[in-house]
Amino acid sequence: MTTTSELGPVGISLDIDPAGGHLAAAAEIERLGYSTLWIPGGQLDRLDRITELVRATRHITVAPGIIPVDVYPADAVARWHAELSAEAPGRVLVGLGGPQQQPRPLRALGHYLDLLDAADPPVPAPRRILAALGPRKLALGRDRAGGAVPLLVNPGYTAQARAVLGDDRWLVISQMVVLDTDPVRAREVARGSLGFLAKVKGYREQWGRLGFTESEIDSLDDRLVDDLVAWGEPGVIVDRVRAHRAAGADQVTLAVLHDGPQPGPLAVARSLAGPLLAEPQLRSPR
Repeated sequence: MTTTSELGPVGISLDIDPAGGHLAAAAEIERLGYSTLWIPGGQLDRLDRITELVRATRHITVAPGIIPVDVYPADAVARWHAELSAEAPGRVLVGLGGPQQQPRPLRALGHYLDLLDAADPPVPAPRRILAALGPRKLALGRDRAGGAVPLLVNPGYTAQARAVLGDDRWLVISQMVVLDTDPVRAREVARGSLGFLAKVKGYREQWGRLGFTESEIDSLDDRLVDDLVAWGEPGVIVDRVRAHRAAGADQVTLAVLHDGPQPGPLAVARSLAGPLLAEPQLRSPR
């Protein structure tokens, strides 16, 4: 299994540029010292997107966050993983997400993992990581994969997830951020993403477990936005990363939200590289 030091403490979620500009951005993010590149699942229109990022960089880990199991057949994922792993050993982490809108999504995800186990060659469990929020999916990430990657949670949740996963599984927290000190503008950008996810049953249930009321979830109350999305000056975002790490996260991945004046992923990576990666415990081991 890849160790925590190999996975690295800080990752960046990188938007796909149809013109290919994200490939140059990936190379710069690697030079800045970040540990992992994640591709948002909604932008993964083909598995070769990950292959292209691996080839555009030298050593950084590349992971889809996530491969939706109701879109990509298990045999295609296993074949792609085998080919890319032969070309670039140890540089690919297979992020997987269960079908949100299907009945019994946990059963569907478990069956998909069975297919990956039975493939020739299989996708090894330690090279898989599951999008997970609730305790049953966290347990599946512990028992059938290398760990879990939760989205839209707070450091209190991080500590609870670490207790479920144990000490020898990855816990990667995907932290949405807005680099903007204007509270009205920053929260409005955050609500653009939260509004869609608030309609997804799994997220609503999770936010309820975090202590938010139905009214706060429906209205996307300031308290909910501020707890789930780190916004403000760079120091605020660095503090949130520290808090997740202190609560048990192996890695915190920055999912940058922007609409208008806010900087995108590469600009945020540049702005935060100094304050975020200067600390020994947050610096990439490479």
